[in-house]
Amino acid sequence: QVQLVESGGGKVQAGGSLRLSCAASGIIFSLATVGWYRQAPGQQREFVTSILTGMSTNYADSVKGRFTISRDNARSTVYLQMNSLKPEDTAVYYCYVDRMGRYWGRGTQVIVSS
Repeated sequence: QVQLVESGGGKVQAGGSLRLSCAASGIIFSLATVGWYRQAPGQQREFVTSILTGMSTNYADSVKGRFTISRDNARSTVYLQMNSLKPEDTAVYYCYVDRMGRYWGRGTQVIVSS
């Protein structure tokens, strides 16, 4: 059974930083594409970033230059370093893995105050 557990969310002032983590189990993590989506109140879930098995990355335009995704295959963990946070980054952040299907974590709340 695939399980994803996010951590690292919280409340921060605009301009601050947070680092999210997502630990995976029940899957061959090194063979999976992994990434993050987010969902703000009243809005649809939107793509944030992904990292492929070969370490190439993709970012939504809204976070380019501020967010960095990385992965540690030995720990089956994906990270999201978020810098220069803005109030519009406020959302629940969900990690996912793509490996013979897509699996989601339960999300972690990020609140950025102005």
